Amino acid sequence: MTASKKGEGWGETIRTIVVAVLIALTVRTLAFEPFTIPSGSMRPTLLVGDYLFVSKFSYGYSYHTLTFGVPLFSGRLLGDEPQRGDVVVFRNPRDTSTDFIKRVIGLPGDRIQMIGGVLHINDRPVERRRIEDFEITNRFGDPVAVPQYIETLPGGVEHRILEVRGDTGFADNTDVYAVPQGHYFMMGDNRDDSTDSRVLSAVGYVPIENIVGRAEVLWFSLEDASFIEIWEWPFALRLSRMFTGID
Repeated sequence: MTASKKGEGWGETIRTIVVAVLIALTVRTLAFEPFTIPSGSMRPTLLVGDYLFVSKFSYGYSYHTLTFGVPLFSGRLLGDEPQRGDVVVFRNPRDTSTDFIKRVIGLPGDRIQMIGGVLHINDRPVERRRIEDFEITNRFGDPVAVPQYIETLPGGVEHRILEVRGDTGFADNTDVYAVPQGHYFMMGDNRDDSTDSRVLSAVGYVPIENIVGRAEVLWFSLEDASFIEIWEWPFALRLSRMFTGID
């Protein structure tokens, strides 16, 4: 092979790589972005080791939805507004380098309060129904059964929540939170083990510009193993969770 043909071959390879990278970045920016769950704040809905896709187009685009968070414009373009009960990924208002995933509980103008472990929205208690306990593993590796409920939000969205410490957790009794216009109130489904909008100094109210997208589907799930530990997959795969929707 001559030097010119070798150069043409390398040039074609580089062009192919550049095109592939541009396509991947476009899909990641405008359509879907993969995320993994690092903590138990959304148990039982999402578990540590879940891998999911988040749709970028559901709520339109702000500079926080861009792959590198470049502030090219202000506000939000296109898309619908988040609905109560949606599970969303957002940039923490107190540290925009950190992504959080929580459930939308309060809409702009809502009044949110926890009283004795029961969520109140606009001064009305939200219905919750006790179901079977949910088993978790404590820090010593022992199985522990914790109280589990089905909560029905205004509008009819049902989802499961955990009350690891019963109704006496750190944020089971709060003052009233008045959600500002253009902001949302987020909470984890694992109510006693979630740093969320109830903690104003750490998260607080989330501006709509900070919302990255809506969690849509679980495509992979591993228990006590990382994605690169392929040799662990046969023992760690949670097959029943793969390719399931997120409610």
